[in-house]
Amino acid sequence: MNNLAIIFPGIGYTADKPLLYFSRRLAAAAGYDVLPLSYGGFPPKSIGDADRMAESVRIAFEQTVELLSGIDLASRDRILFIGKSIGTVIAARIASESPVRDRIRLVLYTPLEQTFSFAFGEAIVFTGTDDPWVGKSESRISALCAGRGIPCRVIPDANHSLETKDPMNDVAQLNEILNMTDAFIHGPVRS
Repeated sequence: MNNLAIIFPGIGYTADKPLLYFSRRLAAAAGYDVLPLSYGGFPPKSIGDADRMAESVRIAFEQTVELLSGIDLASRDRILFIGKSIGTVIAARIASESPVRDRIRLVLYTPLEQTFSFAFGEAIVFTGTDDPWVGKSESRISALCAGRGIPCRVIPDANHSLETKDPMNDVAQLNEILNMTDAFIHGPVRS
């Protein structure tokens, strides 16, 4: 098989942090070539500042387009985008603009609301109820997922890293998240 998984990190949440690190390993174990992206140069203190966040999205998108310029997605059998935070916005936009968007499946960890402004195919979402980047308990992520028929796992009391104040709970939650991610990676592609 000729499969490709692209890792879209967040601001400060690199491909070496737990969610993305283990997801990379799961994708590789499932036979995917894995391409972890890295981008930076973001303005400081973007949370809660719409202008800085828009600038961060622009920067990440431009860097991603350049990084992916030599990648032929159409030549791949299966395509998986794994994104975290701002990376989910970039992954969704790249997927929506791709001529093979119906073949791109997305794993979205702590997506921002802006992620859902793009038309993308099959996905699975993980979010927390204490995530300040999406309004904590006022988050619309679950509703946005429900409106599109996207499975959404909401972790109680979890922040933007899907962590709580209880490290043992975090390990248990990480295990569940990774089991669901693995099932999604191995699952059949909807048409």
